[in-house]
Amino acid sequence: MEIISTIYGWEFLLRWVHYMAGVAWIGMLWYFNFVQTPFFGSELGGGVKGAMTRGLVPNALWWFRWGAMFTFLSGWSIILLKLHMGNALSSPYMGRILTGGIMGTFMWANVWFIIWPAQKVVIASAEQVAGGGEAIPEAAARGARAGTASRINTLFSIPMLFFMGAAAQLPYFLAEASIGTWWIAMLVIVVAVEIHALIGPGLPTQKPLTSVSGTIHAGLALALVLYVVGCIV
Repeated sequence: MEIISTIYGWEFLLRWVHYMAGVAWIGMLWYFNFVQTPFFGSELGGGVKGAMTRGLVPNALWWFRWGAMFTFLSGWSIILLKLHMGNALSSPYMGRILTGGIMGTFMWANVWFIIWPAQKVVIASAEQVAGGGEAIPEAAARGARAGTASRINTLFSIPMLFFMGAAAQLPYFLAEASIGTWWIAMLVIVVAVEIHALIGPGLPTQKPLTSVSGTIHAGLALALVLYVVGCIV
């Protein structure tokens, strides 16, 4: 029964929860961005968008937001456990895993404080229209803002998964002596991407977020930039 009687067993159980919740969360995120949104933009999808917004979308958003919550809680529980086990914040391992964790935290915040509140307005508006009433005036703008936040989450998910994998599989990446410089450089880049995406709608530099391929390419580019920075700091 080592799985419940040792700290390593509890670490494994937390990782198991983290993996399952993460699959649910990122799976739904990619479904929304790679499948549902392009479909709603088509002629056929536009005709059923109202019904799906009232029927399918609320259920999908439930799995989406709670997948995000349990990924967030289990992930930071693992970090705290690692610190309790003697892993130093200045270690390369913690530098790699926390880079993914910080991007994941931004993604979690986008889900709970931007996407979900906006989608509640969109769903309520669809319900009013279906009942013969008028659409909520701000629903379209809130939906667009949720869409932007969802695209930035999709962008972040690519480097986030890279650094989660790199934590154990790229032991040579990041040197202990340069961790402080890495934290500064990484945070400047990641925070700049988040702020640019959320407060600068309509800027020409946001064009990649308007398409699936552009979002994927931007995510790969961010992963590459962070990797290169980590190699040279």
